Formats: sequence, structure tokens, C-alpha cells
Amino acid sequence: MTNSIEETLNTDLIFIIGSNTTETHPVISTFMKRAIKRGAKLIVADPRRIELSQLADVYLQIKPGTNVALLNGMMNVILEEELYDKEFIEKNTENFEAFREVIKGYTPEVAAQICNVDKEDIIKAARLYARAPKAGIYYTMGVTQHSTGTSGVMSISNLSLLCGNVGKESAGVNPLRGQNNVQGSTDMGAVPTDYPGYQKVFKPEVKEKFEKAWNAKLSGTVGLTVAEMMKEAEKGNLKFMYIMGENPMVSDPDISHVDKALRSLDFLVVQDLFLTETAEYADVVLPASSFAEKDGTFTNTERRVQRVRQGIKPVGNSKPDWQILSDIMKRLGHEKEYSHPSEIMEEIRSVTPQYGGITYERIEEEGLQWPCPDLSHPGTKYLHKDRIMRGKGLFMPIDYRESVETPDEEYPFILTTGRLRYHYHTRTLTGRVEGLNKLQPHSFMEINEATASRLGIADGEKVRVISRRGEIVVTARITDAVDENVLFIPFHFADTRVNYLTHTMDLDEYSKIPELKVTAVKLERIGS
Repeated sequence: MTNSIEETLNTDLIFIIGSNTTETHPVISTFMKRAIKRGAKLIVADPRRIELSQLADVYLQIKPGTNVALLNGMMNVILEEELYDKEFIEKNTENFEAFREVIKGYTPEVAAQICNVDKEDIIKAARLYARAPKAGIYYTMGVTQHSTGTSGVMSISNLSLLCGNVGKESAGVNPLRGQNNVQGSTDMGAVPTDYPGYQKVFKPEVKEKFEKAWNAKLSGTVGLTVAEMMKEAEKGNLKFMYIMGENPMVSDPDISHVDKALRSLDFLVVQDLFLTETAEYADVVLPASSFAEKDGTFTNTERRVQRVRQGIKPVGNSKPDWQILSDIMKRLGHEKEYSHPSEIMEEIRSVTPQYGGITYERIEEEGLQWPCPDLSHPGTKYLHKDRIMRGKGLFMPIDYRESVETPDEEYPFILTTGRLRYHYHTRTLTGRVEGLNKLQPHSFMEINEATASRLGIADGEKVRVISRRGEIVVTARITDAVDENVLFIPFHFADTRVNYLTHTMDLDEYSKIPELKVTAVKLERIGS
């Protein structure tokens, strides 16, 4: 997030796109609701009629995969009506004219036709956003999990720059991270392009810096993403895989392909709290401790580094992740001893500029938000305050592209997936909680009443959902939450693995993320 969670309270406009915030980020949604009670306007753009759409000044029930067209349509209105922040653009941005030329083609009429919404709603949303003194955009995987996910994020950046909402309190571009330490993991280099602190592996000076710090020879080659690893494993080009705290046999797209990939490995190690569906494939399972059994830090979605304290001793033979990894490093000949995670934080500080001023002592009572470059720095509430970090904000001319797999005569419906309030990711933890399973014990498929009536499907009836990759059986739930010809199935449940249906045909060009949010399917009735 460029901004902080608490800043949401004082925003003038909240624009939620591709995020079911009340279910996936319930705490943050309470800040939004409080802001709305205080007078903030709300725009919601999502294929599902989510809870917050009921509070929205404008709700845009867009066709899945059309985020870029919607954003371009809104920006067309803002440009045509000269509602943009000319002074901010002149002082703080570049490439504006090239961007403007592309946006000319996305009139409200064109965008409305692509998105399957009313053009007047696009116009109203554009005016509300542009006229708000402080407007924040909030999004999640409804924007990113597309073959054009990077384009969606760049379009959000364009909109924010266009109206001068970058480097401003209670505004900004705010991706809400999907799990509690996803931000911390990427900060620490758990992506194939980066060392800790987003320092690029392919830059010789960066490689040399980390080789010196770690006393080891390092590769300067960019690695593979998860989706790319699975493809290479299935081909036989990847022989060994080490999976920590992840359950791709439920969460990854095209599970039949994942199954083949894992079976093709020579050796698989899984490090997790429980014997997950993925761990059943492992040659070795390393039992890891939960958050309650270890000391350390989490970095949350607003870039806040916070202390985690051990509450109980590790259960059974489990160990904290850092101890397991340290043991493996020593067996591989890297003689580096750590007696406590605070020593690891000291190492992080020494090589990661954003974390330079973060110590266990400083975050004993309250966390610090990076960038925090030195011990006297108070942390950074919101980014780009005095100047945009890259020098000038870059407008990107982005054209809309259709999803890879669109409905046709044989597969006439769009399937989209997502999360539920009562379960977390693949239910490795929440699936063991009796109370949560009572609230939501099984998977289901949301289907529009008109679509269900046309197909003769009754509420509670079993339906076979079929894609080009596989099929599942699921219970139909008739609702107005989705539009005609759009279906929704949560991805949490191992007994109905919706990701047998999804695909990895065409990854995002830059992020290599698969298109989990748009899959073409057909339906067959089974009966009660």
C-alpha cells in the first residue's frame, strides 16, 4: 500500500476494484465503513454484487477480465471534461501525451459495451473520483490474477496520477495483500527477480553486495515463478522442489497439470504445519511451527513490520522455519550461526535499505513502516510524499485485451473464483476449526436466477462444471450476486477443487501470474 490503513478513515472517496473487502480483509473493511459513515463516497467495481456494493454511490458489475477497459473509460471522461490535476501532472509525471492518445479511444460508450455496464455509471464514477480532494484505490487479486494483471495495476496507477492522488495522505494506490506476511516475504526476496529490498538479481553490483554479505557465490540469473516451475517440472527440466507453507494441489490453476508436475520431480520437500494435499506427494516432510510457537516479525499490507512473540513451545518435533533453514544451510556447508531471529533482523538491516532503521528494540511496542532507512527515522506513513520515488510518475499507455479464454458455443459461461470470510486459502488451518466448518462446510457455485431458470437448475441441486481441463461436481446456489452467464466458486475446498478447471495457457507477460479469474465452462445437471 502506498498509504496506511488508518488513513482510510479520512479519505473523501474509496474506489474498490477487484476486491471483496469485507470477506477477504474484514478489518480494513471496518475502516472503510467508518469512513463512509463520516461522508466518504464509495465506488465499487466487481463482477460479484459484494456486501460493500450495497453502500456504494456507484456499483459497476463489470464482466470478469474488463478492469482495464473500465479504468480507461473513466479516464476518458476525466480527460474530456478536464477534471484532471494539470499542475500535478506537469510537475510530477512523464509520458502524459502518449497515455492521453490511447485513452481517446475509450469513450464511455466503448468501455460500457466491453464491460457490460451502463455508460452513465462510468461517467458518474469518473466524476466522483476526479472531484474528490483525497481518493484512494483499493484492489486485490480480482485485478492481478489475469493474463493482463500488470496492465490492470498500471491502469490504476494511471488513474491515481491523473488526479494527483499519489504522495497524498488518505489517497494513493493500495493493493491489499492476501495473507498476513506476503508483504514481508516479497520484501525478503521471495520472488525470482529480487534479493531482499527489491534489489535486482541481474545487477552485478547488487550480486556483488550480497555475495560479500553472505560469503557465498550467487547466481545473477532471474529464477522461475511458481507457474513456470510447474511447467518446467512437468517437462522434466526441474528435478527438485522445496515447498514452504503453500498447498498448490488446491490453490494452483489446472491441478491435473500440478499433479503431473509434482509426480515428475525426482525429489520433493514440503515444509508445513500439517500434512496437506501437497505434502502427501513429498519425499520428505519437515514439520514447521506455527506463529504461536516462535519469535519473529510479520510485515503487513501497509508495510508495517511488527513483532511476533512465542506463546507456546513448538509442538512435537516441529521447529521454527528459520531453524529448519539454518540446519539445512549448515549441512550444505554454510557455517552461519543464529541464536535468535533478532540476529537475522540485524542482517536484514545491513543489506536492505528500507529496513535499515528497524530493530527488535524499536518495534517492541509498536511496529514501524518501511522505508525506515536509519535508527532516527520514524518510519513512513505514506509513500511519495515529497517526490515520486522513481523521480517522476510514469503514465503507461495501456490498451484493453480480452481474457485468454472467452466463452464460446461449447463453453458459454465465465467462471471466476475467490475467497470466503470463514476460510483461509486452502483451509490448512481453518478447515480444522469446528465452528468455521459449521458456518461454511462445503463448496458451492453461485449462479444467477435467470441462468439457472434457463437451464432448469434448482437451488441446492448438484451440477457438473466442465472446462477444457477437467470437471467438478458442486452444489448450485441461486443468487443475484453474479450476472447472467457468470459463475462463482470459492477455491478453498479440497473436496471440490475448482482449480481442476482453471488454466495456465497464457501467463501475464511481466508478473507471470495465471488467469485464475476467467475460465470458460459449461454446466450439466445432475439432480438433487
